[in-house]
Amino acid sequence: MSSSTTGLVAGLLLALIGAVAGFGWLLLGVLLGGVGYLVGAHLEGRIDLAALLPGRGRG
Repeated sequence: MSSSTTGLVAGLLLALIGAVAGFGWLLLGVLLGGVGYLVGAHLEGRIDLAALLPGRGRG
């Protein structure tokens, strides 16, 4: 299993308890799963999240 898939599963499992409490918690679980997937894909080197952030100026 790849790191991004592991991150997705971990995010969804962390929010599973909250998901049974209502629809809002289910949306939180989907959000956490997406964040976990992005972090895992970044760690694998498949995407570059640093490109989204503004660079530090040397000014």
